[in-house]
Amino acid sequence: MDSKHTLNKHPVGHPYGVSLSCDDKMTLSSVPHRELTLKDSKIFMDFTVGALQTHHISEDCLDIIKKEILSLKIKGLDASILSPYPPEDTNHVHTRKSNFAEVVMTEYLKATTSLGLPIYKLRYNPNVRQSMKGDDTLLFDLYTNPVRIIVGESKFRKTSCKEAVGEIISGLVRSAEDTLPVSLPFVYTMLFKQGKVELARKVLDCVHLILENAIKIEYVGFLLSNEKVSGHVEEHTTNKLSNLSMISLGVPSPENMVHEAFERLEGSL
Repeated sequence: MDSKHTLNKHPVGHPYGVSLSCDDKMTLSSVPHRELTLKDSKIFMDFTVGALQTHHISEDCLDIIKKEILSLKIKGLDASILSPYPPEDTNHVHTRKSNFAEVVMTEYLKATTSLGLPIYKLRYNPNVRQSMKGDDTLLFDLYTNPVRIIVGESKFRKTSCKEAVGEIISGLVRSAEDTLPVSLPFVYTMLFKQGKVELARKVLDCVHLILENAIKIEYVGFLLSNEKVSGHVEEHTTNKLSNLSMISLGVPSPENMVHEAFERLEGSL
């Protein structure tokens, strides 16, 4: 994609650059579309499992949780209650899929833009069994002129369909119609609580910049599904935002991939 679009070139040397192939094209509605396909599942999964852990829990907290889990196991008690990850039972498996797609999108955007992620929001989910509310991804470049924000909307589908593409576009349009990205107050509030005052104030300044129309907000939709996903994104993306880009990732068995990733995380506790 050329420089006027959100994404830079496919990342060289990054695990996603190595494990995914890339084809940049345009949808039928003239929206930039990056088609990703899986070419090395081991490299992809090794990186993604680590990223899922990082997004869900800090290293310090994980060390404490592991010790508590071991203590419960020694006593013959149910240690699964302390897991920082969503369970796989029928009522909550959707959360695993949503989190998986959200993390893959976020990490790919970090690797292909100059923007950063100041808060791992999944760490602050009060109920790990349910998807966290708010923007799926909110990335910032706070030190450029104009300041840039990327709002990302991700979806996971076992089988690709036009409805999923429509849901992505609708979610991004709703965000564009709101005064602020819905998670913006959450980000600066958590940064203040962490004592990162300078960074928190930079994010808070975005409120003024948005109201003054002096900021660049870009929108990215991401659909992770089976190998037919690219065609659905190509055909069914509607061009309702001037600063919209789409990413599709097609893999042979998306549900198996999510199951493997979280089982590896659970097995490491």
